[in-house]
Amino acid sequence: MPSLPILPPQPDLQPHPQHGLQRVFMVSVIAAISVAGLHFGRTVLVPVAVAVLLAFALSPLVELLRRIRLGRVPSVILAVLGAMVVIVVLGTFIGGRVATLALQMPHYQANLSQKLDSIRGTASHSGLMQRAASLLKTFNNEILGRGAQSTPKLQLPSGNEQAVKPVPVQITQPEVTPIDVLENIVGPLLEPLATIAIVIVFVVFILLQKEDLRDRVISLAGSRDLQRATAALDDAGARLSRYLLLQTTLNATFGMLISGLLWLIGVPLPGLWGLMAAILRFVPYIGIPIAAALPAALAIAVDPGWSMVVWTLIAFFGLEAVVGQVVEPYLYGRNVGLSAVAVVVAAAFWTLLWGPVGLLLSTPLTMCLVVMGRHVPQLKFLDTLLGDRPPLAAEETFYLRLLAADPDETAHQAELFLREQPLSVYYDEVAMRALALAQKDMDRGALSEERANQILETIRDLIENLSDREENNAASIEEEPPSGRVVFQEADLAPGWRGTPVLCVAGRGPLDEAAAALLVHLLERRGLKARVVASGDALPSTVQNIAADGVQVICLSYLDPGNYKNARYLVRRMNRQIPNATAIAGFWAAFESDSHYLDSVEASGCDLVVTSLREALECVLSLARSAANPQEKKDDADFVAA
Repeated sequence: MPSLPILPPQPDLQPHPQHGLQRVFMVSVIAAISVAGLHFGRTVLVPVAVAVLLAFALSPLVELLRRIRLGRVPSVILAVLGAMVVIVVLGTFIGGRVATLALQMPHYQANLSQKLDSIRGTASHSGLMQRAASLLKTFNNEILGRGAQSTPKLQLPSGNEQAVKPVPVQITQPEVTPIDVLENIVGPLLEPLATIAIVIVFVVFILLQKEDLRDRVISLAGSRDLQRATAALDDAGARLSRYLLLQTTLNATFGMLISGLLWLIGVPLPGLWGLMAAILRFVPYIGIPIAAALPAALAIAVDPGWSMVVWTLIAFFGLEAVVGQVVEPYLYGRNVGLSAVAVVVAAAFWTLLWGPVGLLLSTPLTMCLVVMGRHVPQLKFLDTLLGDRPPLAAEETFYLRLLAADPDETAHQAELFLREQPLSVYYDEVAMRALALAQKDMDRGALSEERANQILETIRDLIENLSDREENNAASIEEEPPSGRVVFQEADLAPGWRGTPVLCVAGRGPLDEAAAALLVHLLERRGLKARVVASGDALPSTVQNIAADGVQVICLSYLDPGNYKNARYLVRRMNRQIPNATAIAGFWAAFESDSHYLDSVEASGCDLVVTSLREALECVLSLARSAANPQEKKDDADFVAA
């Protein structure tokens, strides 16, 4: 007897749990090393980041100068020098205004003293303030120790002992040389000046070598996919440049408005505070409070009363509320691409790493990370965590609402969609895809029959909510069908179509019945009466109970087009019960090719096969119009066949 061949052991194709743990560990280690590198390398990375940001801000100006044929090097030099001149002029203006304010402060000393005295007097005559002060004093004594500690007495020498004479001490100041003075003045300025010089050099280098740096970054990102790397850089550059331009314009407008409001209120030096507000508004969250604190403190010193400081704070925070909640969302739109939570987290993260400069750079840096997440598949989690895109697709969100049995929230989302798209598009692109997800879960046993029935009830409630909305809004948006918009009145229909001419038969279960209910809703909005037949009512033992009077069209509803045997036998049963009706099979899933479409027609035995609710709606409308206008029957038959 020949021996059987010994097969080599097959490799285990199932992913081992340890592989996932190792991957998570490696990702965590890489993330920790990256964060540590950002923190300890901030001396070099901060100037580079600031230079890149300034290069993006100056890039449009450089391109404008190059268009007038100034050349690359002169354009870069002029742009950088212009930026430096603007910074020096602003610094000089701020320094001069501050010096003027320092000279005027002695004139406001009387008001400050009067207010301090009034506050002190109010506190002394207030029982609440006195009790609070007493409580704090008690807590202080408890912390330091109960009771007053006796102070040890100094023991003086007795008469028999010789008194010790104190030793005289003389403090002398060393002679200050001019070099020491220069070192004390220039020393603290060396590090900021060196950082500024490094930033300027980097800006010039980046602007001069922009194309070369771009090619090198694309090469590092991966020369195998040049299109994706190029798209990522273009997207990041466009978003960052547009963000900086809009932010600068908006902050300048904000500063001018603040200057005008403070001038009306009567705060001294309104131009200074407007300029400070425009500059500090680049700093997220804390910029405006800091900008408001300075003129508010000056208002306290200037005004004998309290009205000026109140109006100053209202001007700052009221205008910031309008700009931040109304103007910025309108101007930016989806240009920034960051969620509100991401902005807060990014501000905390970069401030922890790089200090105040990190807070200033937090939004642009995080925006670049989001752009990388949108174009690099391995970094998609960055877009999910930080981006403003919905974390789930519309059909996935719809499916979650169906599982939660929340028709009200589902109807609310539908109304937001219906502001721009017709109801038939919403049903096809959102509702039917969500039901297809549910059918997949049901096929693999993850969705029970009870939950499927619950989804069916939620769909019915959703249709009821949307029906009320459509009745109250006759001018709702509706896409024109190829055959023209048709809304039938009963008098326009043929006699055989005035009852309930359409039966929408569920193929195999409650999810197919839910899809049929959506089609019935669309038909009723066009003036055609229709009703749903549950799958249990179309079984061989129950099909004879279906009322056949006045039925002109039978539309089968299937979410799973994989097996057409059920559709073929269901069509035969319905044809025996209603022999003269037109059979339409609705397989609510896209076919990969025309051959699949032809195979489905032959396999099901139906007169027509459609793959969307809109196609089914158009077929039924064409049949109804053909019955009402026999002379157009041929044209409509050609349309249905097409």
